[in-house]
Amino acid sequence: MKKIEAIIRPGKLDEVKNALSELGINGITISNVLGCGNQKGYTQIYRGQEVLTRLLPKVKLEVVTSDEKLEHVITTLIAAARTGQVGDGKIFISPIEEAIRIRTGERGTEAL
Repeated sequence: MKKIEAIIRPGKLDEVKNALSELGINGITISNVLGCGNQKGYTQIYRGQEVLTRLLPKVKLEVVTSDEKLEHVITTLIAAARTGQVGDGKIFISPIEEAIRIRTGERGTEAL
């Protein structure tokens, strides 16, 4: 099993959720986060002063999937989240040793 963490633009959330749902991915965790990377933030005028805001609003998605579905989930995420501009986000993949469904005690991919 693998854990996929994706940092995406907030405006792409619905497209990504719908695409993952079509793949049969039912379990997803979504968090509103702030961050910066190559996009570097933006400049605002506040009380007559120019202020650089470095941290931009992003959405973090967390999905755990089987090794067999991994590449398909990644390509779907990329296709749904891509705009082609700086700030589209990143995808991180980590191994998951075990998953356990608390309600039933199921383990492994059955718990997903």
